[in-house]
Amino acid sequence: MIVLNQGNHLGIGDTGRKSDDHPAFIVPVRSLGQEERVDGFGMVALKKMVGWPAAVLFVLVLAGCGSIEDDYEIARFDAVDGELVMNGVISSSTPIDLRTALDENPKIKRIVMVDVPGSDDDYANLEAGRIVHERGLTTVIPSNGIIASGGTDFFLAGKKRVVVKGARIGVHSWSAEDYTALDLSKSDEEHEKYLKYYKSIGIDPLFYWYTLEAAPPEDVHWMTDSEMKRYKVGTQYAARP
Repeated sequence: MIVLNQGNHLGIGDTGRKSDDHPAFIVPVRSLGQEERVDGFGMVALKKMVGWPAAVLFVLVLAGCGSIEDDYEIARFDAVDGELVMNGVISSSTPIDLRTALDENPKIKRIVMVDVPGSDDDYANLEAGRIVHERGLTTVIPSNGIIASGGTDFFLAGKKRVVVKGARIGVHSWSAEDYTALDLSKSDEEHEKYLKYYKSIGIDPLFYWYTLEAAPPEDVHWMTDSEMKRYKVGTQYAARP
């Protein structure tokens, strides 16, 4: 798999973790809009974002040629039946795109996250999350929804957070070019932007430390139902949205 970590560093990871609850995907990724969909999900991998679990993952990366947005589908917000449906990678344009979508649809109070594998800009991701929280929006992961890494951070910003049975939530640690989060002491300032974010949206900082231990940057851990409830990931768990 390919993981673009903090500092815009490209790296190749090994085969993703498998589990009985969340079997591996085989996803040959070619270019924007051309991801194969396996079991209904088309996945890519970026900074603060997971490389989706895969038995075989073929990715061609042309480093230094074009922007991330040239190679991957950035997050979009589509107004559907009184909700914003979100798909794609959270990027530098996401805060503006989110504000625009909300301003154009002022009655919408729910964001349904169908396929949000992460972010390629941590600061933009946290800014977008604060918009969600400040506006008192509800975030929803439907039964066929799958989010991870920066996508999980965004979901947690919802004042109300609905997890529908079958939804998948992935977490992992982060890394810079020459170190990982766990190489740093807990008092290191590198942790502060995440800890301040979680505090601002009402999430226990223990969740942050849990994610660092849950899986290394090149892997992903899919949260169990008990873990979701322990860390209060959702405010409501439903059989239907």
